[in-house]
Amino acid sequence: MNISRRNALSVMAFGTLAALSPIRLHGKESGKQSTFRYCLNTSTISGNNPGLHRYIEIASKAGYNGIEVWVRDVESALNAGYSLSSIKRFSEDHGITFENAIGFAPWMAEGEEGFIQMEKEMLMLAEIGCPRIAAPPAGVPADKPLDLFAAGEKYKNLLELGRKTGVMPQLEFWGSSPVLWHMGQVMMIAAVADDPDSRILPDVYHMFRGGSGFNTLKMVGGSMIDVFHMNDYPASKPREQQDDADRVYPGDGVAPLHQILMDLKSMGGEKVLSLELFNRSYWEQEPLAVAMSGLVKMKSLVNDVA
Repeated sequence: MNISRRNALSVMAFGTLAALSPIRLHGKESGKQSTFRYCLNTSTISGNNPGLHRYIEIASKAGYNGIEVWVRDVESALNAGYSLSSIKRFSEDHGITFENAIGFAPWMAEGEEGFIQMEKEMLMLAEIGCPRIAAPPAGVPADKPLDLFAAGEKYKNLLELGRKTGVMPQLEFWGSSPVLWHMGQVMMIAAVADDPDSRILPDVYHMFRGGSGFNTLKMVGGSMIDVFHMNDYPASKPREQQDDADRVYPGDGVAPLHQILMDLKSMGGEKVLSLELFNRSYWEQEPLAVAMSGLVKMKSLVNDVA
């Protein structure tokens, strides 16, 4: 996709948001600041594929409140003979909540297959007590611009499915995606959906990689963000050349994390800070040590804005 097309879509999205700016998508909760929970996205320690139960044990020992699980790991546990009820009991016994799930159902693509897959995954997640699932642009063809108005209508329908199953979809964008790379785009999709349960799932790396910048966080407040992916990026590589594997621990890169956390704090409501890394050098290290290091770094950054 060429730069002019990307810029045109960004202008269209921000033009819509500019018209909404006097009232914002979610007003800030006057006098109320966010509280934070700490979550481990299992990708961070997935190098040796320890499996769902081991992920839960590691997150518990490291001191996290919960995990962000991948749908494929739940399915693998079921294929290994575990039941959904036993998975739920295991997490409860370890004091770990399922905060969100990462899946790739092509709900935004044409046809009904994506919604059918999403409903199946939502029903499965509901049985283990997971209240959210990511809704990324998986399966969307890259040969033409994404119709943000059509995507907004689809997201509205997806929210209805979320209320039906009890697992709510979180709009996710990917910074290197040719169709949905910018936070302004998901904000427009949410605006078109015009639903009080709309949520977006931002990520430090994806905001940087796709050129969103970070001032967009000042445009949302209240309950618009439930889960926020925490990571950092190095200064040693051009933005357009960075990929998921370049992510580093929060605070070990050059992202403006102090301002990011200040903006999240000012929104009000509870925010789940989920450590999501794909760094291969971390995958080679002892998983518990990696999980603990990430939590220490996140808590230190949060303490700096307390």
